Amino acid sequence: MSKQDSHFFNIFGMVLGILIAVALILFGVSRAVGNVTQREQVYADPEYTKAVALRIAAPARVAVAGQDNSALAIVADTPDSAGSALPVPEDAAALYEAVCKTCHGAGIAGAPKVGDKAAWAPRIAQGADTLHRHSIEGYTGKAGVMPAKGGRADLADELIAAGVDYMVERSR
Repeated sequence: MSKQDSHFFNIFGMVLGILIAVALILFGVSRAVGNVTQREQVYADPEYTKAVALRIAAPARVAVAGQDNSALAIVADTPDSAGSALPVPEDAAALYEAVCKTCHGAGIAGAPKVGDKAAWAPRIAQGADTLHRHSIEGYTGKAGVMPAKGGRADLADELIAAGVDYMVERSR
């Protein structure tokens, strides 16, 4: 290695070290400023306080067969007690906007984009029943993956089928 190469690597290393040090200093300053200016707003946020309450709540108690379980109270899960429950869409258009658009709007994981006639044609040719079954039960194909119900197991099969029909109509 020549003297010029050695000098270059020394200067390059020094510049790189200085840039890393500046980045770390900026990170530290931004954390300090955010800690001072935003802490009260974060702690006062109702969603934050609800999440903290859920994390520090008493652990679940399980009834055991053959034991005295009379002290255990039966409490039904509510959306508030189960965490942040997602709203259920009212119709196919709302379903598309809330769930399907994530993948079918951008073509993520091999999902055909809504309106792409070439990508949808072979799928439409399989028939509505097959499309409905794949969207409800999930499907792994050559082009990608369709999670069951788009990852929303809480949705009704009829709503999922209506969402498929909605996307098919816009992709013919």
